[in-house]
Amino acid sequence: MTKYLAKIIASDQEGLQMISAYSSGASVRIGDIKYLASNKIFLLSIKRIKIETNQVNKKINSICRFDFIEKVRSKNIDQLDQNKVLELIGIDYLKNKNECEINLIFNDNSHISLTTDTIEVRLEDQNEIK
Repeated sequence: MTKYLAKIIASDQEGLQMISAYSSGASVRIGDIKYLASNKIFLLSIKRIKIETNQVNKKINSICRFDFIEKVRSKNIDQLDQNKVLELIGIDYLKNKNECEINLIFNDNSHISLTTDTIEVRLEDQNEIK
């Protein structure tokens, strides 16, 4: 049996909503959040439930990658607490004049705001969690 690993690419608000739905409820370790400023890439390593195939008992390690990120701001996230696990509630999008803002909303009133001029987001499954 071949394992189906999803790869979803979003370049608009609709695609971003799909990625948000698939990654809602995912757990993220603070140490697995990376911003590669020189490459303008923001990476989030998440553990999520495979809801798109109705396999609610299957957990998947996935990478959520955001490209063309100009600026990253976080609120209520202690970056020194590398092992703390946050729950990703959802991803939303705001357009303000020429800038777009992608907001990653976590539990405990914490969030990360990504400033970009275009939506280019990938959700790629890495492997199944046994």
